[in-house]
Amino acid sequence: MDFEELVRRRRMVRRFSPEPVSEEKLARILDLARRAPSAGFSQGQSFVVVTDAARRAEIARIAGERAYVERGFDPWLSGAPVHVVVCVSERAYRERYREPDKLRGGPEKQWPVPHWYVDGGCALMLLLLAAVNEGLAAGFLDLGTEGYLRLRDLLGIPDDVQPIGLVTLGIPAADRRSGSLARGRKPLEEVVHRESWGSRGGSD
Repeated sequence: MDFEELVRRRRMVRRFSPEPVSEEKLARILDLARRAPSAGFSQGQSFVVVTDAARRAEIARIAGERAYVERGFDPWLSGAPVHVVVCVSERAYRERYREPDKLRGGPEKQWPVPHWYVDGGCALMLLLLAAVNEGLAAGFLDLGTEGYLRLRDLLGIPDDVQPIGLVTLGIPAADRRSGSLARGRKPLEEVVHRESWGSRGGSD
């Protein structure tokens, strides 16, 4: 499919068929996700892939899936055949920008915007789009501070690597759409500012 169709078909899916995802498809998805941009080609993004049913069930427990189901939703995390924890390493960026070609006699770069999170978001979006490209679907969950600490322990994630979210992958099943969708997408002219803030432009 072309890029426009790919982007328009992407949505967050929270219910999946139990069928496994083939290793070939999973490898292609991850290969595309690792091609996300990174400042200084630091490549501080990484992925922890979980397919073991017991471990996925434990992640679902950590994430509070029981409360989610009690609100009338179908099981999401425990039913998704693949979990991918997207991670970033601040250390990788700081070490890269201490190398001679980045210092060039000047001070170490300051990071008013932490680019490891920016680049982690780029990798995350490629992961979501690559799933659609393979005929699959994906969902995303932020586990919160306590959830990430417990996830780090469960998966042995090093202290200098920060999980930034959990992506679920699989064949989509009929799901209950989020009530947030009723808000609708903002029109282009509302989010695009031409030349300066407040000058509107664009069409949808």
